[in-house]
Amino acid sequence: MPESDEQPPPPSTPSSTTTTTTTTTTAPPIYIHPRREPFEHGLLPIPKIIFTDGSQTLVSIRNKLLSLSSTSSYRANSEAIAESLQISNENARLVIETIASVLHNDSDPIVTVNSLQIGSVGVNVFDLMLFLYIQSYKRLLPKGHKDSAAVADVWPSTSTFDGFLSALSPLQLVRSNSRRFMPSQADEEAHQLSYLQKHLGNILSLLAESVEGDTEESLVLSMEKLEHLGFLIFFGEKGSERIPLSQNAPFFANSDPEMPAVPVPAAQVHDWLLENIASALTRITERASAKENGPTIASDQDMPMADVSASSVKSSPSPRGPSFIEGISKSSYVRLRNDIKGSSVKVINCHESVIYILAPLKYATVYGCSDATIVLGAVGKAVRVEHCERVHVIAAAKRICIANCRECVFFLGVNQTPLLVGDNHKLQVAPYNTFYPLLEEHLKEVGIDPTINRWDSPVALGVVDPHDSLSHPAGVSDVQTESASPVDPDQFTNFLIPNWFEGQQSGSTKDNPFPFPDAYLASQQRNHKNLEETKRILKDNELDESRKREVATALHVCFKDWLYASGNIRQLYCLQGE
Repeated sequence: MPESDEQPPPPSTPSSTTTTTTTTTTAPPIYIHPRREPFEHGLLPIPKIIFTDGSQTLVSIRNKLLSLSSTSSYRANSEAIAESLQISNENARLVIETIASVLHNDSDPIVTVNSLQIGSVGVNVFDLMLFLYIQSYKRLLPKGHKDSAAVADVWPSTSTFDGFLSALSPLQLVRSNSRRFMPSQADEEAHQLSYLQKHLGNILSLLAESVEGDTEESLVLSMEKLEHLGFLIFFGEKGSERIPLSQNAPFFANSDPEMPAVPVPAAQVHDWLLENIASALTRITERASAKENGPTIASDQDMPMADVSASSVKSSPSPRGPSFIEGISKSSYVRLRNDIKGSSVKVINCHESVIYILAPLKYATVYGCSDATIVLGAVGKAVRVEHCERVHVIAAAKRICIANCRECVFFLGVNQTPLLVGDNHKLQVAPYNTFYPLLEEHLKEVGIDPTINRWDSPVALGVVDPHDSLSHPAGVSDVQTESASPVDPDQFTNFLIPNWFEGQQSGSTKDNPFPFPDAYLASQQRNHKNLEETKRILKDNELDESRKREVATALHVCFKDWLYASGNIRQLYCLQGE
């Protein structure tokens, strides 16, 4: 039976039926969804921006920021944010950069401006309020958590479960939660909707204006302020465009574009949104129930974030959600632009492999991987690497956040300072070290400037991520996490992407577009000079055939040892299989 016959249309859709003179046609239902980006890439473990009293404190902060901003633009720069929140200018800039990476409006000045000017351009105060409010959000607990009902929305969590897990390594921590306990995408969406459902009244109060009525003061919401809620929610379905909230709201849908719409009571908007959220939650529950009673499709967007066997489907695209690359083990794996549906990718639980994602993206997540090399082509919004061990990540991105990782090396071309959160150990950073034919075209497409690379200035925040229910016990959020050390220039090497793509990828990039720092450039030049000198010596020395064979054998043994020690033997086997 078609899904539209099984599910009732949500109550918000004023245009859910189209009447003609002869027939009535039922349009596909349009449901409300949370925007995943703010919840996945927009949380910062800075204690002073986390408020647990709902909107009480935030209303006074909003009023102060509005008094410091231009009345026409409602924008607050980094100085105003630092003063109002009592945080450093560096953290205020980090707040603005984070909002820019998850903002719903790509035409906003902080999205389009040069990264060096982002602090002075500032952020819209109402977008900032929504960002600050959701800093109280806590990520979904594993299904098996014995206290899950009690601590799902409690701040902060003091479960002894978390204390036990703190003794585990990042990868052990992930693996300690088996597949059946890890939350699926549907679980996370329901968790985010439930959070919004619970806090919607406070959220609307941050956007609403107070007016004097006949008997008492009341709150009203303008169409312009309603659109700011697009930071957190949207209407739409698989494969469809996201619909602006005001176009789907019955009280604004038929407004005259030439005339400002009359503000409506905030209580009316509240009731309408609650009705839609309830309908969406019911739908998620019914879909989950149907899956439990029917066959599971590996490529469904609700696939759990956990280990899969080598025989499982490796890539699972979703028109609305991210594309998954999951469970790759002991192999090389390539994804080009045409292989990826949507604008985000999640690489999950991949081990002892080399994974190439050579495409322009908005978001990328690397989660629960070990002993792997992962190449991310061009990520225009944000990369998050979490719970990984002994992984080399090569990424060209606007920004990157690294959480709860151990013994990983990051070769970065990033326009903003790398962010280190949670319990990290023995991390290293280095300049970006590779290229592929379409790299420069992809960088330009997603808005990355290769002349700006801040790989060497990581910012380390508290050792505990208060949004992560898995990391550590509460109470030590002000302890400083380890930073990352730079790779020794003499140990730095370029990474060569095999030319598998002739005929598929023809581009103008012939070399690494990110300039090398002087120390690394000098090391590269020394290595090249030493290689040329060695080749000259071998060529100039007259050796008999026996000595030539000895030298060739010694070089072969050294090269073979390096292949095994570096893990590059895997790529050689894959190349032989092509």
